[in-house]
Amino acid sequence: MDKSIIHQALSGDKKSIARCISWIENKSIGYEAVIEATTHNEPAPLIGITGPPGAGKSTLVDALVSVYVAEGKKVAVLCVDPSSPFHDGALLGDRIRMGRWYNEPLVYIRSLSSRGSLGGLNPTAREITDFLRYCGFDGVIIETVGVGQSEVEVARLADLTILVLVPESGDEVQFMKAGLMEAADLYVVNKSDRPGAELFTTQLKNQVHEQDLVFNTVASSGEGVDLLKERISKYFYKS
Repeated sequence: MDKSIIHQALSGDKKSIARCISWIENKSIGYEAVIEATTHNEPAPLIGITGPPGAGKSTLVDALVSVYVAEGKKVAVLCVDPSSPFHDGALLGDRIRMGRWYNEPLVYIRSLSSRGSLGGLNPTAREITDFLRYCGFDGVIIETVGVGQSEVEVARLADLTILVLVPESGDEVQFMKAGLMEAADLYVVNKSDRPGAELFTTQLKNQVHEQDLVFNTVASSGEGVDLLKERISKYFYKS
């Protein structure tokens, strides 16, 4: 394994980062050297984005990336997609997701398949995110598949976990009550321009007992995303 590629990856070279991630994901011979190299410098914050299918997680991630790029911040996004029934690759490839960022120097996006994991994450997600955090990014975002209560795994991985819901999520909130609801740090009611959003937000705030942890967004238009980003920064930097 060419250690110069590892060095280039840790310096922020996208092609080298991609190769190193593939080595880790496939557990290629010598992949441990990639992980062992990430023992210096300060790791970037890791933000987990999770929630039920259809909540708009990808759209919210896209909107957050837009805010970070506008501030000149460098960000990596790891999208964990459902596995293909015919191979172990991601069913929703990264080429059709957040496409406007692929030529943006400040953004690195990678899709991984869940490979059948019930936790909503790729089995090597921890090793891959640990590696990405040392590659010169200001922040790393990991978006999970969206399979419901079993996604508590992301809360064990991320420094900050954001649960994305929609106004119609009332029944799902009850289903997740014993798992993901308690594991999340921040709650986003996305698509909050829909009917019933105000009532659902009030109920959610009453359930989590801390109103400043719940945010309303319309990610497709960027509404509310700036406030969410400010709260994320406050969480990490206490400012």
